[in-house]
Amino acid sequence: MDIRTICTEADYKATLKEISALMELDPDLRSPEGELLDALVTSVQAYEAEHFPFVLTIDP
Repeated sequence: MDIRTICTEADYKATLKEISALMELDPDLRSPEGELLDALVTSVQAYEAEHFPFVLTIDP
């Protein structure tokens, strides 16, 4: 399993491509590929939460 910290936009885009390729395989979640997919998605979620925060705006 090769999991790296996402530090840059390039890392982020590369990880999204890796996720896409793994999703095409539709791996069992308990397989090595499924566990890698889960770890990569978690890393992307953490990166997105920090760099693309969701702000809800409600107009009165």
